[in-house]
Amino acid sequence: MLPVANLHLKDLYGTTVEFFTLRSQAFSYRSVPSDDPDSIDSEPPSPSDISPVSDPVAKECADLREKRATAKPTRGPTACSCRSLGTSAAASTLYTMRREHDSTKSELARSQADSARWEEKCKLLEKTLKETKDLLRVRELEIEALKQDKAKLIADRHSRERPPSSLDRRRSHDIIHHRSNSSQSLSQRMRLGHEVAEQREADAASQASGHRRRASSDAVRDNMSTISEEARAHARGMEVFLTKTDLWSGAQVIQAVQDLNSEILQFAASAVEVCTFTKQRTSRAKIGQTVNDITTRIGPSLTRMLSTRDHSQDPMLVQLALQGCIAFCISRALSSFCIGYQSKGNITLTQIYTRMFQSEPQPISSRWRALAHKHIHELHPELRNYAVNEMTDTILRWTLDVFLICGCTNPQPNPASREAFHTRFQSQVKRISKNACTLAQISREEIMSANFEVVGAESGGTFDAQEMVDVFEDYGVSKGAVLCTTELGLRCSTRKATTETTAPEGHIERRLLLRPKVVLDSAMDVIDQR
Repeated sequence: MLPVANLHLKDLYGTTVEFFTLRSQAFSYRSVPSDDPDSIDSEPPSPSDISPVSDPVAKECADLREKRATAKPTRGPTACSCRSLGTSAAASTLYTMRREHDSTKSELARSQADSARWEEKCKLLEKTLKETKDLLRVRELEIEALKQDKAKLIADRHSRERPPSSLDRRRSHDIIHHRSNSSQSLSQRMRLGHEVAEQREADAASQASGHRRRASSDAVRDNMSTISEEARAHARGMEVFLTKTDLWSGAQVIQAVQDLNSEILQFAASAVEVCTFTKQRTSRAKIGQTVNDITTRIGPSLTRMLSTRDHSQDPMLVQLALQGCIAFCISRALSSFCIGYQSKGNITLTQIYTRMFQSEPQPISSRWRALAHKHIHELHPELRNYAVNEMTDTILRWTLDVFLICGCTNPQPNPASREAFHTRFQSQVKRISKNACTLAQISREEIMSANFEVVGAESGGTFDAQEMVDVFEDYGVSKGAVLCTTELGLRCSTRKATTETTAPEGHIERRLLLRPKVVLDSAMDVIDQR
């Protein structure tokens, strides 16, 4: 409506006067100004005196249409601004909706993770509740048996002891009454006095026997209370050995082994990356002992390949051999009963536990294993640090031995270069050692329902697809003997319950939870093609 205000209202007023003049005969023209002063007193003109103005009206209408048409484009910017405001508002709404969608997705993921964690806890609690109910049922049966034994013992005691002699007292009263009625003589009274005295003595004797019986019954009750206390103490002791509660689940133990394998792989790749290899080799006489040591760790085939092949272009085989050496070191340490403990004591404890695991119920052997491992560390508080440092030094020393027979020029086989290598990788290797010791503590002390052991394939053995995994199975057919184990596996052993006192080996269930990864002879074809 604003552009219409710019029109010339004066011309419009004159045109409107003419318009109403043509259409109304009673219209007065006195209000219309005139240039002639004499026309003020004159009569108003009649409609017949006014000429028709149809053409000026049409012209005026045409002018109005043109002005209106020229005024319409001024509305353009307002419409554009409205459209731009609507677009920005829609974009803002879309961005807000996207943010709300992302936050909803994150909340859903967190809720799903929490739900999975609570489901696992619920399963653990249900398992614990079931075991507790079984234990309570066993204890109730034991209490019922003790109550029956107590009732039998009290009945036997009562049957062996005679009740108080009420017959004798009744007989004495009858005698006194009869004697008093039949005769009043002095002699009879004297005899009656003697009989009364005898009766009193008999009553005193019966009272003494009653006291003795009460004392004996009190002694029986004390004895039964002692027996019940011993039974409760025995039940408490059995409860400690019959529990199967695990602080770690099988999935958590598998994850711990996989993390350890990842640490080994990262160290091997980092160590090989900083080394420099050449085709020249140190004389056999100088490294003969080193070659023999490595042969006992990863086998003769892989040792021969390391000492004869050229690794200057592709040190992949060196990295695989280094992983095999570290995996062998850790598996050998975890196979002992207590890492870092003296070798003779470890051998004896391992033999005892193996015998107990095959002959005793699973909870008893597991509890003995946990208590023995725990008290060894309490007697030797520094044993864990010693084991970590010893394993770290062994891994670093074996790593340098592998580099030596592969023709490595950096680090060089001199004390300064070896010390620099130790300083650079000591923290990373110590982390591997700590993880291995933690895994040993978990499998020895915190798992009661089964026996977990870390496994690896033997060098030179036959490949079994059900027991191990070929590292290069995606690059070709797996064939040949096993060269080394690059990643450790995990096996779970559980002794099944049986009615016999001793169970043979066949009652032990063994499951391979994580297969070890190995390198075969066919891997050389893949490495040569690189």
